[in-house]
Amino acid sequence: MYIDTHGHVNFNAFKDDGKEVLDRALKLNTWVIMPGSQLTTSARAVELAQEYAEGVYAAVGLHPIHLDKREVDVQEVQSEEVRERPWMLFETRGEEFLYEEYKRLAQSKKVVAIGEVGLDYYHQPSSQGKRKEYRERQKNVLNQQIDLALELDLPLILHCRVAHQDMIALLRERQDKSGGKLRGVMHSYTGTSEQAQELAELGFSFGFNGLIFKDVPALPPPSEVISSIPSDRIVLETDSPYLVPPKAGVERNEPAFVRFVAEEIARAKGISVEEIASVTTANAKALFSLSP
Repeated sequence: MYIDTHGHVNFNAFKDDGKEVLDRALKLNTWVIMPGSQLTTSARAVELAQEYAEGVYAAVGLHPIHLDKREVDVQEVQSEEVRERPWMLFETRGEEFLYEEYKRLAQSKKVVAIGEVGLDYYHQPSSQGKRKEYRERQKNVLNQQIDLALELDLPLILHCRVAHQDMIALLRERQDKSGGKLRGVMHSYTGTSEQAQELAELGFSFGFNGLIFKDVPALPPPSEVISSIPSDRIVLETDSPYLVPPKAGVERNEPAFVRFVAEEIARAKGISVEEIASVTTANAKALFSLSP
């Protein structure tokens, strides 16, 4: 059994065949958690999850990229690729975090986390003043969503890009204030082994996906980071429809391909894929209170 703890089957890439994709995963004994990135995709995740008695779950949250008004430039995504895959294009509208609206969505029994939320400094302004304002706004919205997670006693699904030290500092402060009640997963973890140790001490787990199949010059080698993290702190994810594992041989990722991630993690840790499947499934069930 596998659990894809981060598959966006609630996104437009799956608008025509989302249920077929989920059914395909379930037939392969793979459960799915679908995080939202804004109010609409959070609502869609809840709606889809409620159609299943077991094995499909939702998370609700506002992704930091949606705090700004910004059109994605076709040239940023490679024009040839965009024409072939229009679902890669999106527009951010400068949304506000509507606490009560997200809380209402989270009342569903199928909601198992607050996410995808966090910090993302990749597209930050160049001027120092605007950059500080940009970061503070993200931290403020993240803190509001942490408040919601604590109120509802739900784990967090955290996005962190080029912001690990700020994330660690913020989580340490909130963990101290909450008396150690915060818990969650660092989605698509790209920090160092040393940062992972700090985050693990704060009670967080780590999600790995298709990014682990290649070395990125600006990031630590995935195999080194994976080997440094205890197996009981790792969960699997695909980040569907993005980050397709090479073995999948397709352009759109989906939860059924999470098994390829398990194989690569097993290789990095020098253990069997069956052991990785077993421990990561147990980790995900415990973290997100999934049953049976």
